[in-house]
Amino acid sequence: MKRLLDYVLSGVYLLYFFLLLLVFHVLQVLSFRLLGRPAHKKVVDWMNASIAYGWYLTGSSIRFKQEAPLPTDRPLIFVANHQSMFDISPIIWFLRAHTPTFVSKIELAHGTPAISYNLRKSGAALIDRSNPKQAVVEIARLGKQISDRNESAVIFPEGTRSASGKLKPFATAGVGVLLKKAPRALVVPIVIRHTGRFNPKSIFPLRSFTPMSWTVLPPIDPAGQPAETVVKQAEDAIRERLTNP
Repeated sequence: MKRLLDYVLSGVYLLYFFLLLLVFHVLQVLSFRLLGRPAHKKVVDWMNASIAYGWYLTGSSIRFKQEAPLPTDRPLIFVANHQSMFDISPIIWFLRAHTPTFVSKIELAHGTPAISYNLRKSGAALIDRSNPKQAVVEIARLGKQISDRNESAVIFPEGTRSASGKLKPFATAGVGVLLKKAPRALVVPIVIRHTGRFNPKSIFPLRSFTPMSWTVLPPIDPAGQPAETVVKQAEDAIRERLTNP
């Protein structure tokens, strides 16, 4: 019975999801061309709120918790574990005051309405994993961008999704490049739970009645520390919370 429910509710949500992407693609194009980046950002914020709260159509739930205040007068580097494509929308919506911009694989820059357009127009670091030099240049550009604007970058240092929820070792390079270009940035760990359970293998079927959560941990000041140490602190903090919720 539960499996049948997964198929039915997934179908309802995915119809909603794809219609939403089409509508918001048009709204993004119009807002960016007619009103510029600030208007485009507001459209993207509401698109991601609609994506995330739409999960209630599957009986699933989202919980967001921020354990310490975050400044808006200096750049931030959000470092999160990565379980699913659905990790992203709550970060954009709930942390919208910090204009989170993602490090993403370049393949996502085309092919998906609304989402691909936003990646191209938001200034996301679109990296080619087969070309390390290009990846470094893109991440460095994003680091300078958040430094100049006092905004934030989001990076998943595992490098790939772990639907099982088991944390993979964090790579240091990407965060290191961001810190080099944004030396005033704070590093902020985010613990993501159960999105891999919601979306374990493919987009269909989703698993209904999945409780998902995002917890923003206190920031780490990297001043005077090598990037390796800072990334290890973030990894350990996330691992501890995943092990002991």
